[in-house]
Amino acid sequence: MLDDNLLEPLKQLRGDFGVVIEQGDKRLCLNPDTPLVAASVIKLWVMLAAFQAFDEGSLRPSDEYVLGSSDKVPSCGALTYLTDGLRFKYIDLVTLMIILSDNTATNVLIDRLGIGYINEVAQRYGFEGVCLGRKLFDEEADARGINNYVSPAAAASFMNGLLDARLVSPSASEQMLQILSNQRLNGKIPFFLRSLGIFCAHKTGEDAGISHDVGILFTPEPIIAVFMCNKADAAQFERFIQDCSFKLVQ
Repeated sequence: MLDDNLLEPLKQLRGDFGVVIEQGDKRLCLNPDTPLVAASVIKLWVMLAAFQAFDEGSLRPSDEYVLGSSDKVPSCGALTYLTDGLRFKYIDLVTLMIILSDNTATNVLIDRLGIGYINEVAQRYGFEGVCLGRKLFDEEADARGINNYVSPAAAASFMNGLLDARLVSPSASEQMLQILSNQRLNGKIPFFLRSLGIFCAHKTGEDAGISHDVGILFTPEPIIAVFMCNKADAAQFERFIQDCSFKLVQ
């Protein structure tokens, strides 16, 4: 149930917070238009650009990439720990990027698609406050203050676009939604919900002082839920996400 009191616990926490919760014509938000350091939530827009490229024919889902040692960056994910020389279809790299938040898969896709193309696709669909500035674990760019940003409002708009089948095409929107529904990192929004039989399609993001979860709760009237924080106690904010998500379905 949407109620302003849902956000009261944030007054006791330190950090930069952004929240958007929508159900039907009801909306509850905090700093929705403020871009925050995205962490792995930026992978939503890498996925969108990949599906746009699939649709345009500049990349085929079945095209293959051969994994090399120079591709590998630290976790999250699995590819860093796998054997060099394995071949992966690009659609599988997209899936790994989302459901395991695989950073190596993400960087391979960014290299193939191009930072400029990914940002152009985001702008094409009207996502304000979204900017891919660098690949993941690009320490040189990070040292120069270059980062990736997403606004909570843009994240909510992305999820609405999938629900309304407006992103790329109806079939592409459905496939992206299915990938997000197979998310394996379920310690935030879905934490209390699985036992209630309520499923989610969502994407998380984490880094030092950063914790995000962005998704759709599949209640009879779906709920869009965006929780983002920077410069915060991530563990405290994650408990807030768990509790708030539970209260939403009461």
